[in-house]
Parts: sequence; structure tokens; C-alpha cells
Amino acid sequence: MNPTIKTRSGRVLAMPAPEEDAAINAGIAADPDTYELGAAEFKQLRRGRPIGSGSKVQVTLRIDVDVVEKFKASGAGWQTRMNDALKSWAKRHA
Repeated sequence: MNPTIKTRSGRVLAMPAPEEDAAINAGIAADPDTYELGAAEFKQLRRGRPIGSGSKVQVTLRIDVDVVEKFKASGAGWQTRMNDALKSWAKRHA
């Protein structure tokens, strides 16, 4: 039976058996696109979302469906592009 661990939420997770763990590590070692982080690199990792500019405020706004769909159709980053479009309009009409 594989050893288990209990998470903070109460879920019980089965850990891999030693032979499974060895197979996983062998696969990782054979993959040229992966490498194990050193202690210094691991310490530089940050958890969670990156810190924002601090100059934005969250609002609820009703926008026509066709306008939102047009921005979404342009791919990832559509909210930033919508913000830039509104910012450009505000500068022209200041």
C-alpha cells in the first residue's frame, strides 16, 4: 500500500510507490526540456498572482455583447486592450 498524506482541506492523497517514483524521476531526467531547480532558484519563486501596478480599480460595467466579443476574439490580453482603448478615448476627449 502506498503511503498517504492529508492536505489542509482534508483530502487524502496517495503517494507513489518507490518503483513508481523511480520511473517518474527517470522520465524527468530523460526529458531535455526539464531540469530540477537549485535551492537558490527555488527561493526566487513567487506564489500567487504577480503584483499589479496598483493604479487600477475593479468596477462592474455593462458593455454591449458585440463589443466584448470583438475584444475577446482578438485573443489573450483582451481586457488590457480594452483598457488601452478606453484610456486612448479618455486622452482624446480630455
